[in-house]
Amino acid sequence: MTLEKRFEQEMINIYTTAKKECGYNASRFLQLVSTKGGLAAAKQLIGKTGGTEGFATLWQHNRLDLSVEAHVLKPEYTELFSDEERKLCRDRLKEFGYPVD
Repeated sequence: MTLEKRFEQEMINIYTTAKKECGYNASRFLQLVSTKGGLAAAKQLIGKTGGTEGFATLWQHNRLDLSVEAHVLKPEYTELFSDEERKLCRDRLKEFGYPVD
């Protein structure tokens, strides 16, 4: 399985876990991943100024570990994202009190 495919599978796992553990049905998120692929979906979502509704919902449930931003920062996915994209994720997570490096 390619790195990009592993990342996409992890994006689907985010959806499944958030639905099961938080009662959050992020159907638009799943549709975006299914349509564009996990990598393109992640790049689109992290590029949204001010974050996304899903990020806010996960923050309210104290589950930013399930955010796209947290997954982008995983060491195994470093090569999929630019330094700027990773910085954006790091800054957003820090702003909401999530511990990052």
